[in-house]
Amino acid sequence: MTENNYNEQLSLLALTKVRGLNAAHVMQLLQVTGCASDIFANISDINEILPGASSALIESLSDKSIFDRAAKELDFAEQNGIDVICYNSDRYPCRLRECSDAPAVLYSMGNADLNARHIVSVVGTRRITEYGKDLCNSFVTELASLLPDLLIVSGLAYGVDVCAHRAAIKTGIPTVGVMAHGLDRIYPASHRNIAKEMLHNGGLITEYMSETEPYKGNFLQRNRIVAGISDATVVIESPSYGGSLVTASLASGYMRDCFAFPGRVNDQFSIGCNEIIARNRAALITSAHDFVKAMNWDNRIKKKKNIEPELFPQLSPVESKILEFLKNSEGGMQINQMVIALDMPVSQVMPVLFELEMKGLIRTVAGGLYRIVM
Repeated sequence: MTENNYNEQLSLLALTKVRGLNAAHVMQLLQVTGCASDIFANISDINEILPGASSALIESLSDKSIFDRAAKELDFAEQNGIDVICYNSDRYPCRLRECSDAPAVLYSMGNADLNARHIVSVVGTRRITEYGKDLCNSFVTELASLLPDLLIVSGLAYGVDVCAHRAAIKTGIPTVGVMAHGLDRIYPASHRNIAKEMLHNGGLITEYMSETEPYKGNFLQRNRIVAGISDATVVIESPSYGGSLVTASLASGYMRDCFAFPGRVNDQFSIGCNEIIARNRAALITSAHDFVKAMNWDNRIKKKKNIEPELFPQLSPVESKILEFLKNSEGGMQINQMVIALDMPVSQVMPVLFELEMKGLIRTVAGGLYRIVM
């Protein structure tokens, strides 16, 4: 990492520790200035960027201890294999970046692709019933068979969350837990073993620095990440109140799809699902097939099966080679990665990518990734 990059990362982490700045304020400042270091270099002009900024906020921005805390966290991350993902990084979840209150920094452990082709958040009550367990297991298992490029996201809490993670692990698909505390601990402690398993196929992410306790308010804050990082949120079981309904509401606010499984009218832990379905805040589904069809992903599956180079005889050998390579890559590839993997010069790869894009066979997405059109 260059000195400039380190200083910017240090400034960004320090910015998240400023008292009086929430995530939305931080992103607002970054959108105006372009970088965190400029904010600290122009503290006297902060009112022009953030109208109404108080003297207390200006004082907090001038507090040098926040840089000491940021430096300590970067050292901790390096020593413990934690990836510090800043909002402007290619590795930052592109769906989450679209949310106005997205965290400026994520701390990640594991090997998950946070920009996977299909990301689904599965949430629900902590007091899951046998009905809920059966629903969760069958939904995740069936969904995995329909969408091999799938990432399951939840919160590693008791009940539906851990059931979804376990089902994903059993099925062999990656799963990510969004934590409400630092990555120096696991809460609840009883989920430590499954968290370790998730690191091998998926991982753990959080917006909180190490030494952050799992305070009650943090769980509500982390729900916005669960909702914002995915294409859709699915509620398995829920009473008439609880974090899963908050997550569903946040998903709707982010213009994401929301689904719920119905239950019997007199079941305590299906009341919430039945209510959000009745109020059109979630679409009713009874299976993974229902979900995939509602998301219009069934068409992508059919197209994926039909996309084969031999169906396009006009492709040159180089075009066929690159198309086949992208077809076998998970989540897409950046051009620098392709150049290395294919052992081809950029001057040869770039025009071929352009031609394939013009033919409608590939597309570019956030992070400079090239992907097969599904």
